[in-house]
Amino acid sequence: MEAYCLKCKEKREMTNPEAGFMKNGAPVTRGVCSVCGTKMNLVGKTPAHDGLERPVIEARRITKSGAKPEPAAKNASKSKTRTAKQASKTGAAAVKKGRGLNGSAKATASARGKKLVIVESPAKARTVGNFLGKDYVVKASVGHVRDLKKSTLSVDVENHFEPSYRVPNEKRSLVKELKALAASADRVYLATDPDREGEAIAWHLMESTELSADEIERVVFHEITKPAIADAFAHPREIDMRLVDAQQARRILDRLVGYNLSPLLWNKVQRRLSAGRVQSVAVRLIVDREREIENFIPTEYWSITAELQPQESKKKTFFSKLIKVDGADPALANETDVDVHLAEMREAVFTVGAIKRGIRRRRPSPPFTTSTLQQEASKRLGFTTKRTMALAQQLYEGVDIPGEGSVGLITYMRTDSTNIAAQAQAEARELIRQRFGDEYVPEKAPEYRTRAQRAQEAHEAIRPTSAKRHPDQLKEILQRDQFKLYQLIWQRFVSSQMEDAVYDTLSVDVLAKAGHEYLFRSSGSKLKFQGFLAVYEESIDEDARKEELDEKQFIEGLEQGAALILIQLLPEQHFTQPPARYTEATLVKALEDNGIGRPSTYASILSTIQARGYVVREAKRLYPTETGTLITDLLVGAFPAVLNVGFTSEMEDELDSIADGGEGWRTVVGNFYREFEPALEAALRELPKTRLEPEKVGRACPECGKDLVIRNGRYGKFISCSGFPTCRFTEQILQKINVACPKCGKDLIVRHSRNGRTFYGCSGYPDCDFTSWKRPAPVKCPDCGGFVVEQSQTKLKCIDCGADLDKGILNNG
Repeated sequence: MEAYCLKCKEKREMTNPEAGFMKNGAPVTRGVCSVCGTKMNLVGKTPAHDGLERPVIEARRITKSGAKPEPAAKNASKSKTRTAKQASKTGAAAVKKGRGLNGSAKATASARGKKLVIVESPAKARTVGNFLGKDYVVKASVGHVRDLKKSTLSVDVENHFEPSYRVPNEKRSLVKELKALAASADRVYLATDPDREGEAIAWHLMESTELSADEIERVVFHEITKPAIADAFAHPREIDMRLVDAQQARRILDRLVGYNLSPLLWNKVQRRLSAGRVQSVAVRLIVDREREIENFIPTEYWSITAELQPQESKKKTFFSKLIKVDGADPALANETDVDVHLAEMREAVFTVGAIKRGIRRRRPSPPFTTSTLQQEASKRLGFTTKRTMALAQQLYEGVDIPGEGSVGLITYMRTDSTNIAAQAQAEARELIRQRFGDEYVPEKAPEYRTRAQRAQEAHEAIRPTSAKRHPDQLKEILQRDQFKLYQLIWQRFVSSQMEDAVYDTLSVDVLAKAGHEYLFRSSGSKLKFQGFLAVYEESIDEDARKEELDEKQFIEGLEQGAALILIQLLPEQHFTQPPARYTEATLVKALEDNGIGRPSTYASILSTIQARGYVVREAKRLYPTETGTLITDLLVGAFPAVLNVGFTSEMEDELDSIADGGEGWRTVVGNFYREFEPALEAALRELPKTRLEPEKVGRACPECGKDLVIRNGRYGKFISCSGFPTCRFTEQILQKINVACPKCGKDLIVRHSRNGRTFYGCSGYPDCDFTSWKRPAPVKCPDCGGFVVEQSQTKLKCIDCGADLDKGILNNG
């Protein structure tokens, strides 16, 4: 029988296995490692448990004071066990003072006879402590307390990839305090986040405080509410080493790639460059998309729309689009093709053909996952992924509410599951019934399937901890951005539990016959029952293709065979459009669709590639910099497998397999390194040296006299002294966009706000104060000659008359 050995840090054969039960009644097999003799535990039922009587477990519950009642004998036994530990550490603990221990003796005394709970953040500690009461001491680790050494690779590739961890200097006093508190506490609970990283933090806490697996209990909750906390502490478990190993493998893989590729770039390109296993793949997606756009050749095509009117009733006119010519798709490649058909259509007789009526049901969007929350917050609120996750963390960990104290407002925000707890669904259904009526409550609670390739279905979707806590109740309590995000999460969740929206649909065919047979079609829909739309409607991607005709037109009173009067024919020229540049929202979606990264990594990926200057964000779009493009080309050429989207996705499968107990982490890391190491050695030998020489401006620095050069920064290009860092002179580049200011006629330039947001302003500022958040277009409105801006990837808009224009007019000059 094999089990995981905490000392050997891998699976070993168990000697002298003995079947039994844990404190909470779970079956366990105990033994010792056949290699080092360390005690081992294997959780789960085995044939040896057959016939054994499961002990009667007294249900644990949190009383009003927060204490869990225990038999007196057990308390006495626990106290004796702790006494020896306390005696050995009291001398050292009593003399230690300072900020880490807050007067160590006092800190130790504060936990004596109580239960110690360790979480990650102070905000979470306050909220959890509020529910547990005075018999618990809740402390925050403030994130990780142990990690690989920064100064070296810290992974022994010759010794089965053994990692070398250390407690960083800034965390040593905190770890000493936690050790002292644990020594005097009656019991120790590790209540870190319910994902792989949280499991790894719990393990590092156990290791760094030198506690054994028998001395700690792991508690997991997906929302910080009193019932969830009570349930979690009533059902503690052991640390899941499979999840720890999966996270450890990810950390070691990233270290092997980053700490080997970065020195390669220093040697071949320039210092201060870096690369990463997942981040570099994300940059590659952006670089590849930019090249698709650069190489795209637009193709011209035309459409024809007829404005028609019923001959007898003289009702309001309607529009119908040409869809078939002689039963085939119309071939309208240029204006000449169009003119031939226009001449025939003007002589044709138009009549009403088939009329089809129907009902269309529209389902609500599922509750948020991490990626869909980031996407919708970007589209609707303009938040970056980093901002979204920071706000969600605050809402999850707890906000002070008058009369309630610190309360967690949403469930855990790093998830790829759309599952919802039955209790939460029941609460939402009752709320909907009260607010909107029985017809808005579906007969059966909706179920949603997760689109993510590797969804952890044991998790829940992101939702309010209580649907009854309406956003309006919190508007004066929450900060502005906190309120916006909470409102978005509340609306999405409540609407996901509501009845479908119902539309009446109408499709009208129009026939016209001359030299050819023409088929036009008008389609429309009308809202019959709003359903979930009473609460929320998902934002439309600004790059999504919109129907050329207004689908809201709903033509009543037509009969098949009725004659129609042709009012006018509206030919329109179009051009095929290149794929849109990524926004943060669409890049997150691409990463998820391709199985790259996990919910906890999306925000860090996007912030890292921008902070390193490989990608810049302008008008919400992500552009690769010259540095990002050069590095991508070098690394893809030398490491085609490592920087391959498919390979990175497959690696996520391997990490999932570790978490499921299928493969050992050392095997996965070893298989990767066997392919990576020879490619690295070849790159060191064969890659040519390529220097990124900054472009000279042609002027001398006004402060030191050295040449001024153009550099790439987080918010685009800027002018800097070539003597940097000795001389730190910088100057903004006036990026002209070849559009004249509508106020004064001077050049418009790209500018950046204090928070890095791109806008467009007059180069004559401060004499001229014209600005625009949307990029001005180098054309005038064909209808009124007004000022035109870019509305989306495919549309322009005149800000004078409000006309929507096809972006294809830019290709016509």
